[in-house]
Amino acid sequence: MSVLADLEKLSSAEEFFSYLKVDYDPARLRVARLHILKRMGKYLAARDFSAAGEERILEEARETLALAYRDFTESSPLDERVFKVLQDHDPSRAKPAAEAAPKAFVPLDQLTIIGR
Repeated sequence: MSVLADLEKLSSAEEFFSYLKVDYDPARLRVARLHILKRMGKYLAARDFSAAGEERILEEARETLALAYRDFTESSPLDERVFKVLQDHDPSRAKPAAEAAPKAFVPLDQLTIIGR
């Protein structure tokens, strides 16, 4: 089996940390598990493993998990905003004009059916 195939079979954050032998704080992992794994996936996707041997892949996977974990020990999931739902509700981002304007409400009794 290859390292990448093994990683695909893991189902919990604890399994990733155990398989890659990266130390972690269980309390921190309870709060940011999905954020850490999402960030790890982003870091892994940016790497080219096409010509890499299994040892190099294992070491780089270990490094990406440790880096992703460190991102969330030095910051919080809300500060990092990994997921789109958090990015969309970022108060520091300016909203486009269409989003900023309130949507018009038209009551049903104000609608007219045309063509009957």
